[in-house]
Amino acid sequence: MTSISASTSKLHHHRQLFPGLLNKTYFNYGGQGPMPQTALDAISHAQAYIQQIGPFGTEVNRWIIQETKAARNAIASELNVPPETITLTEDVTVGCNIAMWGLDWQPGDHILLSDCEHPGIIATAQEIGRRFAVELSTCPLMATLNEGDPVEVIAQHLRPKTRLVILSHVLWNTGQVLPIDKIAEICIANSVRLLIDAAQSVGLLPLNLTELKADFYAFTGHKWLCGPGGVGGLYVRPEVRDSLKPTFIGWRGVIPDSKAKPLDWQPDGQRYEVATSNYPLYTGLREAIAIHQQWGTPEERYQQICHYSEYLWQRLQVLPDVKCLRTSPPESGLVSFQLTNQKPNASRDLVVFLESQRLFTRTIADPDCVRACVHYFTLESELDELVEGIQQFCQM
Repeated sequence: MTSISASTSKLHHHRQLFPGLLNKTYFNYGGQGPMPQTALDAISHAQAYIQQIGPFGTEVNRWIIQETKAARNAIASELNVPPETITLTEDVTVGCNIAMWGLDWQPGDHILLSDCEHPGIIATAQEIGRRFAVELSTCPLMATLNEGDPVEVIAQHLRPKTRLVILSHVLWNTGQVLPIDKIAEICIANSVRLLIDAAQSVGLLPLNLTELKADFYAFTGHKWLCGPGGVGGLYVRPEVRDSLKPTFIGWRGVIPDSKAKPLDWQPDGQRYEVATSNYPLYTGLREAIAIHQQWGTPEERYQQICHYSEYLWQRLQVLPDVKCLRTSPPESGLVSFQLTNQKPNASRDLVVFLESQRLFTRTIADPDCVRACVHYFTLESELDELVEGIQQFCQM
């Protein structure tokens, strides 16, 4: 296995598996990760194989069952949970919708979100509030990036009728990692369900969802896991599964009787799955996970990510026109910073300029900043190149 002292030659060899890295310097893993060639090949071969043996028939159905099981097992191995707790979805937002709409809402119930949640999740909560007369409120977690206790803030904002708390494990704008295990303890003590938007944590953090005790954990495979777009998942804690009713319903989620009529829900995470999916994408995600596991354990990958994110943070700290959002080294692969020259649209213009130099970053609207994502196979020379690009822009 590897460590932070992994040789540059090994990193270069590993990077050869990702063709998307060959013609650019990439810092957008939090948006979408480049797929390894083995995943691209697996998807292509699977599509061809389906057409060869099917595309519908007994043999292809057996293959679909096997590939679905293999994908579920691969995901479960990364999250340290039993495979039966995993529902296969298209993305994070679908997983969050399953959890949010599946609760039995009553007028006057309360949903608590942080002020750092993704607009898709906020919009879903707003629509639930409109339809069921559920109250919504936000707690100020953005202010706890450098000081303050997010656990205490959440505890202070719980109400007697709070039914659901919705948080991101890694805040997508600032990169802050929330102590979900401690937050889960408070929620359990107050009989409140906890939904985690894991868009930025799966594939970045070493995870054991059994120990974390969040009720619902929605994630995707196309960001830090570098899998194909269109495959994600939802973990549902076994103790709360029976209280979460399926909202999107199809043949995959039900047990049929002898005449193919719905008899009952599937006893595991499959009850929240709907119908036909692009199954070769499952194969692609499984191959992507295998590539990461070949390099090292989740803990080793995370240490490498933190090593390089701290290196970038330190380099940015000394630039006169740059202010990092964090005042201490990052605890994730998301490094967010602001330009201090106060020029209109400076963040947007910087991102456009960097992309013209084949350096890929992105803007964040709230707070107004630029976000660069560092993966375990990022090179130190790439971080130097990014800093030089920022310097060049600031001198224009």
